[in-house]
Amino acid sequence: MNATGFGTIDRPLTHDPLKQALMTPALSSEQPSGCATEDFITTGAITSRQNRTREMQLIPEALARAHMADRMREVDAERRATRLVAARRMQRRAERVSMRARRALAMAVMH
Repeated sequence: MNATGFGTIDRPLTHDPLKQALMTPALSSEQPSGCATEDFITTGAITSRQNRTREMQLIPEALARAHMADRMREVDAERRATRLVAARRMQRRAERVSMRARRALAMAVMH
């Protein structure tokens, strides 16, 4: 019932070429040709699992860093907008004061 190219229940062949053993002819009748050897399965799988675990542990850190960078950009943009509004308000106030001073000067010169 074992089809060639699918591996066995104990040693399934994966679709990932990095995790597959090289196709070597079987030396004994127990092991069908193309099956992964014991050493390859244990060392390759453990290494890939460790790398995956390390990467998985670093994902939340990377997400937090990206989130903080976004928040910092938002805060900077908000700060710039607040400064711009304050600057425009001060400019309008200065213009009103200037117009008041001109009017007062004109009134003083006329009388």
